[in-house]
Amino acid sequence: MGKYEKDNTYKRAKIIASFMVSIFLSLMVRLYFIQMVKGEKYQELAMNQQIFNIESSLSRGIIFDRNGKKFTNQDEEKVLYIFKKNIKDNKKNIEELKKALKYSNKEIEKLLNSSDSVIEISLDNKDVNLDKLSNIKDVVIVDKQKRNNDKNILAHVIGYINEKDNIGLSGIEKAFDKEPLKANINHGKTPIFVDAKQRVIPGVSADIGRGEVTGIANSLKLTIDYDIQEKTEEILDKSRKKGAVVVSEVDSGDIIAMASRPNVDLTNIKEELNKHDQRFFNKSLELSYPPGSIFKVPVLLAALEKDEVSLEDKIFCKGYEEVENTIINCNKKGGHGEITVFEGLYNSCNSTFIQIGKKIGAEEIVKTAKVLGFGEKINIGLEDESKGNLPKGKDLVGPAIGNISIGQGNIEVTPLQVTNMMMIVANGGVKKDMSIVDSYVTAQGAHGKKIRRESDQRVLSEDLVNMVKKGLDEVVQRGTASNIEMRSIGGGGGKTGSAQAVLNGKETVHAWFTGYFPKDKPKYVITVFIESGDSGSTQAAPVFEKVAKEIYKIENKK
Repeated sequence: MGKYEKDNTYKRAKIIASFMVSIFLSLMVRLYFIQMVKGEKYQELAMNQQIFNIESSLSRGIIFDRNGKKFTNQDEEKVLYIFKKNIKDNKKNIEELKKALKYSNKEIEKLLNSSDSVIEISLDNKDVNLDKLSNIKDVVIVDKQKRNNDKNILAHVIGYINEKDNIGLSGIEKAFDKEPLKANINHGKTPIFVDAKQRVIPGVSADIGRGEVTGIANSLKLTIDYDIQEKTEEILDKSRKKGAVVVSEVDSGDIIAMASRPNVDLTNIKEELNKHDQRFFNKSLELSYPPGSIFKVPVLLAALEKDEVSLEDKIFCKGYEEVENTIINCNKKGGHGEITVFEGLYNSCNSTFIQIGKKIGAEEIVKTAKVLGFGEKINIGLEDESKGNLPKGKDLVGPAIGNISIGQGNIEVTPLQVTNMMMIVANGGVKKDMSIVDSYVTAQGAHGKKIRRESDQRVLSEDLVNMVKKGLDEVVQRGTASNIEMRSIGGGGGKTGSAQAVLNGKETVHAWFTGYFPKDKPKYVITVFIESGDSGSTQAAPVFEKVAKEIYKIENKK
């Protein structure tokens, strides 16, 4: 071989070697890219072909109280997943499943004939054999985070969701469904590995987190105090009455407790929907009722503001008032005789207020009622709020003034509106922007974004309101609520109400009490509504006293 041929052979070999090295390097770069850069993605795609993902936590933010206590996501439950396609063809497995679940033949047949390919059964509070269940093929038991627990504290405010599509249907779950409760949430998943025939591969599992994203404000902090809420509900339950209680903080406008009865079991919505007793309504704000004598507060404020009466003016009560041939009885049989307007307030004398109403007219009363927030929504952060009703047009003329003056007729209010009215009184004529939601927070409870509120607004003069407040103080001292004891916690004031109404086609009387404590520098307003309670003095006022004393205890423990 000549020198020329050798040189050509060497050059060709060099070119081929360079080409091979280039291919090798390209393959190495590609392999590195696949393994290191895109590795997680391809691994996930591969895994998804052989796993069945079970959501082990609902993809929603957590709801906290004002102190960071959880209202949701507190507990876990054991959930059974049955891969129906495979177990249905295995008589031995069906028999084992029936025994472990303690099902009848009819129950197991109904289960296996369901339309779901993977059947989910909560094992909470069920008498089952977990050891036997865990040994059955194509059956998996998973610890799953529960959205709600059996206590059902604050159930009407929290609300419920449709778990299949994760949509909030009531309460906070509805009002804040998209933001923040479903914003930037990872699904907490438990992967179940299956083969090509969707048969469970035992002993193989993985963990893909709990769905909580650190540092992102996807949860809610409420103004509610968990401890006060719990005690309020206990007291309302012990009364064995249907109704509502609202508790607010005077200085801030925060709602710190809101209870409605009958309660809703958020862990068993399907069964609850079959009960027809208005349990799904939050009676604190979604339903409205005649106010009765608590409406005497706006009546007197309207009269004092127009300078039509003074607290020292004397009224004669003969036990009834006649308004255009309509007789309206006073709450005291035989009448109060000669009394002052001030005495008429704390004794809740109907004659006193009907005579006042005749002087000022229905339009002035309604005008002041609107200033106090009646006839409109308070907007505390929840949907489905009722705005109640104030009379207008023909409902203001003729004998209507008799009913309007004592909170009857075509007047309807919510316990929340009544609380707002008493908040204005407790704040000396200043209206606070009330709320039940404080801020967006992280899943760990760290501060995120504060909910914006309107500035305080003076709606009535302080002197005017304080005149009425003195009379409300006397309601508890020697008036219609003198049966309750408030001196041990600083005293208090308020107004009773017994309102005639029609419920389910029958005449009834609802009981009210709304008030504040301590007496001199009020810190809290409490409104109690008892459906068909007959008397505000005997049914609603004692609930007010008990709630106030529990708040006092809790406050002094902190």
